[in-house]
Amino acid sequence: MENSLDAGATQVDVRLGGGGLDLVEVSDDGSGMSPADMALAIERHATSKLPNEAIEEVASFGFRGEALPSIASVARFTLDSRVRGSDGWRLEVDHGARISEGPAALPPGTRVRVEGLFAKVPARRKFLRSPRAEYAACLDTVRRLAMARPDVAFTLDHDGRRILSLAPVALPARVASILDHGLAEHGLPIDLQRGEVRLGGVVSLPTFTRGAADQQYLFVNGRPVKDRLLVGALRAAYQDLIARERSPIVALFLDLPGKEIDINVHPAKTEVRFADPQGVRGLIVGGLRSALDQAGHRSAARTQAAAPVNWTSELDVMRHPGEGRDLGEPIERPWPEVPAFAGTTLVNDDQRLFAAAPAARAEPATAPVPDHPLGVARGQVANTYIVAEAADGLVIVDQHAAHERLVLERLKRGAGNGGVAVQALLLPEVVELDEPDADRLEDAAADLQAFGLEIERFGPNAVLVRGTPAPLGRLDIHGLVRDLAAEIAELGGPQALKARLDLLAATFACHHSVRAGRVLSVAEMNALLREMEVTPHSGHCNHGRPTWVKLAHGDIERLFGRR
Repeated sequence: MENSLDAGATQVDVRLGGGGLDLVEVSDDGSGMSPADMALAIERHATSKLPNEAIEEVASFGFRGEALPSIASVARFTLDSRVRGSDGWRLEVDHGARISEGPAALPPGTRVRVEGLFAKVPARRKFLRSPRAEYAACLDTVRRLAMARPDVAFTLDHDGRRILSLAPVALPARVASILDHGLAEHGLPIDLQRGEVRLGGVVSLPTFTRGAADQQYLFVNGRPVKDRLLVGALRAAYQDLIARERSPIVALFLDLPGKEIDINVHPAKTEVRFADPQGVRGLIVGGLRSALDQAGHRSAARTQAAAPVNWTSELDVMRHPGEGRDLGEPIERPWPEVPAFAGTTLVNDDQRLFAAAPAARAEPATAPVPDHPLGVARGQVANTYIVAEAADGLVIVDQHAAHERLVLERLKRGAGNGGVAVQALLLPEVVELDEPDADRLEDAAADLQAFGLEIERFGPNAVLVRGTPAPLGRLDIHGLVRDLAAEIAELGGPQALKARLDLLAATFACHHSVRAGRVLSVAEMNALLREMEVTPHSGHCNHGRPTWVKLAHGDIERLFGRR
């Protein structure tokens, strides 16, 4: 594919068989090669990509001339090519031995076909991964190069099925079509210039993230790289904007003069070295932070419907027992007679009690405080923190962090006692995924069943969810399944998965737990406090953050100078 792009192709077609173990075929409509160049292309250490001695100015993907002869030495290799205005030519090599050559019929361009990789080298063949894993690696390569060249059309077929069909399009649209269609709405385009260095691409909003860093693509001068400097700069740009366990979706393209970069510090050219690394880092961090700041209050988070306000003032209850009142509504009944204090004037009957709605809600603190370690709920602040009164002080609880831990412990208990109960769905839910993600979930289906999630394969690019964990009630099935797929990919296979099932349980718990911003009733708050008191590890959430803090009476007195 890199040779196709170097040849000026506008259409690149890839065909795979058996994940690439049986067949890899790449066709293009590029400039093509003459028969003499084709013969030279399969010779070791030969190249046509070094026009002069200025090796640092080479702008093509590669110039060492090692790939084709290396591949031809361990597979059945067929090379067809045709230059416009001349006849086509075919060259066949079988594990290093040239077996035939002659005329061939094909449109202008080049077609490379590799069959039976390592068929005669069993010691190498047995160390290849499974067809699914090798296919996932091939798909990732096609995606990276397709993002690097949005002006080129790409197709990818695997075992006769069309996987990708990408027409030439603008960069943001190409990235969204490959990574996540939600980027079209929840992505920020990047286009910055500092001197001769340019930074472009698309990054996601801080509220549009994934559970793993598997959709972060970085390019330098059009070449996909996995460079630690760039990854660190990306992490710094999102610092304090997203949770530590979340990762943004990113495709960043850095272009700079060839003299400012060394691309030969890694055999696969996946790492680079910059002449001015701090300048590059500053451009990425500053540019992304500026774009994120300019996004203002934009958010991809779904609004969560809050429960009706269950809090009323005692005055309202006196007027209409059992009914609430719109905040700011005029009081209609006469006030009971009270003595007027000197220098004050009582409000008239037809005046409003409040000019604006109160900023907080609280339960009348008349009942005695029960003997509970976490006390009894007295109110909720910012729809996020529960304020409770205990016998020895004031307790503040982070409702999301606390409930996340409670759900995790329930799931772990259920999985250890024969499995979590399953709530069957009336209508099974279809979740669209990448094929590698669907493969991973299919392999992990038995492990997920232990937590009450029933899934099965539903075609190449989807899974069917038939049941969800009963203790979790309603949840975002699509978001949960996609995060689980990302988590499994990061764990690195079924053996590692079995050793770290707690991480999957934590993903379940995070999706179900009460979110910050949800209004809770007094009964719900007290129920949460009581369950925290009897649940192990409830003092911290799944990510190590505290779930509650206490201000003892002595601490409060010191704050007000009473001690």
